[in-house]
Amino acid sequence: MKLVIATSNAGKLREMQALLSSALPWEIVSLASFPSFEMPPEDGETMQQNARIKAVYCARKLQLPCLADDSGLEVDALDGEPGVRSARWHAGTDQERSTALLTRLQDIPANQRTARFRCALCLAMSENDLHEVEATCEGRIAFEPRGENGFGYDPIFEITPQTEADVTVIGRTMAEITASQKGGISHRARAVELFLPQLIHM
Repeated sequence: MKLVIATSNAGKLREMQALLSSALPWEIVSLASFPSFEMPPEDGETMQQNARIKAVYCARKLQLPCLADDSGLEVDALDGEPGVRSARWHAGTDQERSTALLTRLQDIPANQRTARFRCALCLAMSENDLHEVEATCEGRIAFEPRGENGFGYDPIFEITPQTEADVTVIGRTMAEITASQKGGISHRARAVELFLPQLIHM
């Protein structure tokens, strides 16, 4: 069976393939296998709505099971922003978005910089057969970017004890740890972990 990861984000795709490929006897493909395919607008009010929009649309158009992810960063001092608009919150590159966020938080002390990554997953086996989960990873916003790994807001998201992570990664940003370490604590890894029991028995 083929499973389509409904994303054009290379970073998300790498993480999803790493999390799923060893656990599933399915052929995992991406939208790169369908070069003429265009994704629908992500106009939902929540990440779960956006994940559902993408999964259902892809399953209907491609006639294959599709797994869609919508995720983002929620900063408490900004009333949950960037949230569902994380990828569109500020024009430009990932680095420029992170810089804009740090500027907004420049006068906020460390104990008030709490934040979380949230991931919503929706698997559409068909247009009317949906399976959904959601998971978070708690942390805080660093004062400056650190690290060369990861993507998006990873360089400014600092791991705190609330992530229940190995003590060796606490205090580092998501971009300072290895892909393997991230795969044990990230919001996406936790969402996939919730999903795997369902996927394995499908």
